[in-house]
Amino acid sequence: MNGTARPSGSHAFDLSRTRLVVIQVLVIALMATLLGRLWYLQVVTGDVYQAQAADNAVRDVIVQPQRGLIVDAMGRPLVASRQSWVVSVDRTLLDRLRNRQQDQLLRTVAGMVDKPVRTIEDRLLLCGTQDAPPPPRCWNGSPYQPVPVASGVDERVAVDIQERREDFPAVQAEQQPVRDYPEPFGVNAAHVLGYLSPATAAEYDQARADGDRTVTAQSQVGRAGVERQYDKWLRGVPGSDGIAVDSQGRVLGADVSRPPRAGDTLVTSLDARVQSVVERELKTTILGARQTVDKVTGRRYEATSGSAIVLDPNDGSIVAMASYPTYDPDVWVGGISDTELQLLYSKRAGEPLLSRPTQAQLAPGSTFKPFMAMGALATDSYSPTTRLDCSSSFTVGNRAYKNFESGAYGSIGFDRALQVSCNTFFYRVGYNLWLKAGGDDATAETKDPLVEAAQAAGFGSTTGVDLPGEAPGRIADRRWQMQYWKQNKDYYCELGKEPGSDFLHVYAREFCIDGYEFGAGDSVNFVIGQGDTIVTPMQLATGYAAIANGGTLWEPRVGKALLSPSGKVVRRIKPEVQDRLPFPDSVINYVDTALQGTPKDGTLAWKYGGFPLDKVAIRGKTGTAEVYGRQTTSWLANYTEDYVIVMMVEQGGTGSGTSGDSMRRIWEALYGIKGLQVRPDKGLIPGVTEPTKLPTVDARGLIESPPLAATSARASAAQSAR
Repeated sequence: MNGTARPSGSHAFDLSRTRLVVIQVLVIALMATLLGRLWYLQVVTGDVYQAQAADNAVRDVIVQPQRGLIVDAMGRPLVASRQSWVVSVDRTLLDRLRNRQQDQLLRTVAGMVDKPVRTIEDRLLLCGTQDAPPPPRCWNGSPYQPVPVASGVDERVAVDIQERREDFPAVQAEQQPVRDYPEPFGVNAAHVLGYLSPATAAEYDQARADGDRTVTAQSQVGRAGVERQYDKWLRGVPGSDGIAVDSQGRVLGADVSRPPRAGDTLVTSLDARVQSVVERELKTTILGARQTVDKVTGRRYEATSGSAIVLDPNDGSIVAMASYPTYDPDVWVGGISDTELQLLYSKRAGEPLLSRPTQAQLAPGSTFKPFMAMGALATDSYSPTTRLDCSSSFTVGNRAYKNFESGAYGSIGFDRALQVSCNTFFYRVGYNLWLKAGGDDATAETKDPLVEAAQAAGFGSTTGVDLPGEAPGRIADRRWQMQYWKQNKDYYCELGKEPGSDFLHVYAREFCIDGYEFGAGDSVNFVIGQGDTIVTPMQLATGYAAIANGGTLWEPRVGKALLSPSGKVVRRIKPEVQDRLPFPDSVINYVDTALQGTPKDGTLAWKYGGFPLDKVAIRGKTGTAEVYGRQTTSWLANYTEDYVIVMMVEQGGTGSGTSGDSMRRIWEALYGIKGLQVRPDKGLIPGVTEPTKLPTVDARGLIESPPLAATSARASAAQSAR
């Protein structure tokens, strides 16, 4: 038979068996590989994966610490913490839901916390991202943090959310510490205390880069006042609760926990009773000024804002500090609304967020004169025996510079010139020293004893107060005049080309030609605290404190000490000397003695009739600063050896007329004065001065007041002289 022969049966069998062997080898090799890999995973790297698995099964829940207390010098709480139910939405978990589920969930939450759903949707958008509304409607905190959408939630609502977790995915309800304001004696002190807001993503990332574990995605940080200045001590250290969960995120039970450490307590130099009286009197002064007719404009004073400071001249401690208008610090708790924030910045409302004691910069008027007197008396040109004419006006060039209400007192010395606040006396001093310095030929580098006196007293630079955002003020000397002219000459030269004979256009033409010159008019304005020189109330208070204590310029302080939660002293905030007045003691004492006459028979005498000045020797200086296009600024500075008080009312009239009555009432309250009787034990601080020791914490964790200081030498003498 022809054709190809078929393979024999034995050959086909051998081929099939070979294939089977190959398959078996492949299976065995695959099994060996799998077993090797399994051995590697379980034996060689088993510990690593076991740890990672444990991490996936345990979720760390950050436990925020209780922020430290802020108390006054007697231990009275000014700021505390309380627990509040807060509802938050986890943006990461929310994104895992379908759009329809997200919408339904947010509508349900909005209804339960009584907020518009649009408000919650806006809150979940990160500030700065597309379509995000402006702060505080958007979320300005960390993107990794559940976003709080409602605080102060009713406990029943919070418990309902907790018990029905399956109905509220991505929603949390928990108690969190929030700030509380006990308001002892009705104290506000918002500008001293400050406020909190959530840490931003940038702050969170920076803290991580710095190794700072006290700032978490849920942290609230200080934004103003001592809350910001002492934030790192008040903040505390967060803890954590380890919560075991399954693969679906359901809670299985508790794991390892690390308790939080509460923040330290800040003891301040404030006294709540004094603060309360000062706040009340400042408000009374401003509201009273608004009912008083301005003789110049024929309308009532606007009295838009004001400030009052009580300072201990012996170490710079701030005993009280008030700013008006003010605001309720509770408005920041749980997040501030857009409407509320706009009101705090509103010019129509008087910009309540602005702290006038440290941030308002205004011409000081005649309260500047004592420092000018010391500067002049420290030169060879003048002495306590100098007599100059206090005429009704003083002519410089073609302009007559007048005394207040054109008063005249004849030939007087520096002491009487301070007491009656004679402008023309000081005009002569300023003009004469200007001539001696070279007059119009002087350069920006020319030394000026009056400018040096102002700088030595701390004007033109910050005081170093332990409050953020302090303004430096400005000394309008020759150097500043030149810089200002260079920066603004183009504007004024263009304005001067326009037709017009009003003050602004005439000034623009003159400024364009020789605005760089520190002329005779500038010198006479400077010496009485007018013109372009501006100061803050805090600068003025520290300057007068230096006169009161004999020449030491202290850095003002609110903070006194930091205590641990158990009461241990963590840090004493010691007073710091900023500088010393460079004038002879005889000059400082001369001015100090001169200012004692102001309440007796000077510009303050009409407000201190029947006051026991022989027992409580108050020194004083009034100031009425003129401001172009506005009503005058009222200034009043008073001091004793125990306290300096400075009160300012913007667009408020004269110093004594506006603030004299309130200033007197503050002194009466401080020294326990009733009529001619002086009872230091009945004062706001029994014994008049603050305690030298700190509050203590007892075994129950309650703060106890320190023993009161011994009665001051001045108050003791006054009491014995009753």
